[in-house]
Amino acid sequence: MDFCLVDCNSFYASCEQVFRPDLRHRPVVVLSNNDGFVIARNHQAKALGIPDLEPYFKVEHILRKNNVAIFSSNFPLYGDLSDRVMTTLRDFSPQVEIYSIDEMFLSFSGFKEGLHSHGKAIKDTVWRDVRIPVGVGIASTKTLAKLANMAAKKIAKLDGVCVLETELQRQWLLKRTPVNKVWGIGRRYTQRLSDMQIYNAWELATSNQKALSRRFNVCLERTIAELNGHACIQLEEYPDDKKQIYCTRSFGKKVTGLEELQQAVSVYASRAAEKMRMQKHLGLALHVFINTSPFEPNYYHNSLVIKLPYPTDDSRIIIERAKQVVARIYKPDYRYLKAGVGIIDMVSRRHYQSDLFQDRQPEKVDKTMLVLDQLNQQFGRNTAFFGAEGVQKKWRLRQGFKSPEYTTKLSEIPVIRC
Repeated sequence: MDFCLVDCNSFYASCEQVFRPDLRHRPVVVLSNNDGFVIARNHQAKALGIPDLEPYFKVEHILRKNNVAIFSSNFPLYGDLSDRVMTTLRDFSPQVEIYSIDEMFLSFSGFKEGLHSHGKAIKDTVWRDVRIPVGVGIASTKTLAKLANMAAKKIAKLDGVCVLETELQRQWLLKRTPVNKVWGIGRRYTQRLSDMQIYNAWELATSNQKALSRRFNVCLERTIAELNGHACIQLEEYPDDKKQIYCTRSFGKKVTGLEELQQAVSVYASRAAEKMRMQKHLGLALHVFINTSPFEPNYYHNSLVIKLPYPTDDSRIIIERAKQVVARIYKPDYRYLKAGVGIIDMVSRRHYQSDLFQDRQPEKVDKTMLVLDQLNQQFGRNTAFFGAEGVQKKWRLRQGFKSPEYTTKLSEIPVIRC
């Protein structure tokens, strides 16, 4: 057995329950930005028939009637608890891949015995140390580990841990897994495979690899090999740097004035620059866009791409250029719903060589940005920010049900009364 996938159960909803034990047996939902859609539901909420990605206003009466706990998205809390889960999991394997905010692959290469007890130890340790419930799937390939993890969560007798050790177990699971539940098989592939009378994972695994590869691509051939126990997808311990970094948001209330629009864009530009510094890159070009609601008459959308004066991660320059772009594409008498800033061309600091005749970022900028980032990391986001971002942000996200940032903001640390 080479791969173990640990996946947190209903992660966002589980995060909200960590510091609220009174919610452990209550249905919980988490809403998207601006409290628009349901993006997470725990087991009890799913049992009520609350659909995923349903607009909040359509299900509000159901939530109220059934005493469902409602929360706005609290990404600082979710990100911190994710880090705690991943740190805990690193104790179980020297080779790991963080696949998403709530999933991690571990290498079990060399493990021959006691796989189920090892998986149970992972599940119990994460619950003990972080209070997040997880499912554990163990198999010979990453694709099979994904399916094992799904089984661990859905089959009550497995108690959250599924190990595909025998050929009989593999076949049993594949025959009961719809093809659209296989990792990498999307809606279009599902339809095309259905036209070929391939409806489940077993039928896909026993099909003609070469013939399907010619009709689809090598990725599907690789998926078939993985379903048959031949590992083709290895751990990515060091994920590739992002090629582009965007920060976009809808406003809590529609914006009409240029000043407020520039404040919002300044916030997004600052956040994008911070993310870029985290992966040690310099920006070369900036994309800024604004738009009104597509459901209102006279829909207006505009965007512009500009080059930065030189490769930089200086938030001040990126903010200033973003504000200039907004001033150019802004039109009065419109109610703007959304804006965004993207750094769309970047170069790694490690490999960048400046031109003798080109301006370059002064060294003192690096020190200034370092101090800014350290302050916000140590004392919480927005401890230090730029005046261009504004103070009274009336346009900011609507978060009527936001929980405290228990682990990332000093003023919101939970209090225990004995």
